[in-house]
Amino acid sequence: MTKIPDAILSVSGLALLLLLPLNASANSLSVPGDAIVAVQVIDDLILDGDSGRRDDILLRPVGGQDGTTHELPEYCVVVGDARQDGDRLRIAAKALTCVETEGGDSDIYNGEISAAAYDSDGSYGLAVCDAGRCELASDHVFHLQLASQLEIEEQDNPSARINEQRRQSDGAGVANPIPAERPDPDSD
Repeated sequence: MTKIPDAILSVSGLALLLLLPLNASANSLSVPGDAIVAVQVIDDLILDGDSGRRDDILLRPVGGQDGTTHELPEYCVVVGDARQDGDRLRIAAKALTCVETEGGDSDIYNGEISAAAYDSDGSYGLAVCDAGRCELASDHVFHLQLASQLEIEEQDNPSARINEQRRQSDGAGVANPIPAERPDPDSD
């Protein structure tokens, strides 16, 4: 008799294992290698003689630019490192976090990226340095060229589950039950 519960557990476990790949392969953010995207620094960046390097600078995507092959989602932050190299500023992107929204739903992507900054004329690095000082304004648009394909799986989004519970209109949602009918204390 103990073999029947074991068999049920085995079948349940197998069913669970078969469902896991479906969740893992849900949505992903994909950009091919050698893709070119337009970005800007979020804050003005200034490097001079003593500070010829700055780690963890923040970049944001810019849409609708000439010379690009792809666009990142509108709500993205790219993290990179900047260093002065003669009369050019070299920027290497290393991580990104993106939120793609559609209606009331949002997908979150967080992962590594390998990309380098190029001027709009295709030159490696940015020509923003003069006399040992680099100044990159936040309105300066430049290109990031990916060194390899970007493939990031969608991350778990606990807020989406909470919002789904709140949207339930029949009051079954834990986060937003339909209030009971009670007399209004302010009415006369």
